[in-house]
Parts: sequence; structure tokens; C-alpha cells
Amino acid sequence: MDERFVARLTQLRIGKGVSARDMSLSLGQSAGYINNIENRNNLPSMTSFFDICEYLNITPRDFFDFDSSNPEHLNDIIKDLQCLSKEKLAHISAIIKDMR
Repeated sequence: MDERFVARLTQLRIGKGVSARDMSLSLGQSAGYINNIENRNNLPSMTSFFDICEYLNITPRDFFDFDSSNPEHLNDIIKDLQCLSKEKLAHISAIIKDMR
């Protein structure tokens, strides 16, 4: 199993503040399901992978964006930005550039 997949799953789960056991049970799986994936004993099926992404409130693309440490939060911000006027977006853009 790809090390990055396991590391990413663990990173996102911990970032959500949930235990492997609680995540497993929330997905309707056995208590050790996520732990088995993180310990490289099992791979999720494609359907289960989509369920994991849905549980984490991210897209599969977000899951594999290894440079993004908090995709759920970024998605929320993007949704909020989509409601702003062109002028307000220009202000936000200037603030972000200043902070970088």
C-alpha cells in the first residue's frame, strides 16, 4: 500500500479530531476497520474510499492533494468566497498576498 495514502488518511482523520474507532463505526464498519487500513493490513474498496471522503467532507481529489493540510476548511472558505462581489474578492486577495 502506498505510504502516502495511509499517512494522508491518518492526517485527515486526526485533523478532524476523531479516533480510528469512532470513524470506523461512523462508516458502518467494524471498530478496527480504519485501524486496519492505517496499519496496512487492509485496503478500502472504492466504495469505502468514497465513503471515507464523504465522512471527511472532502472530494477524492482533495484526499490526494498531499500539499493541502486542511482541505475541508479550504472548501468551506471557497464556498464563502463564491458569494462575494468582485470588489470584495479583490480585497481578500490583497490580504492573502500580504499575509504570504
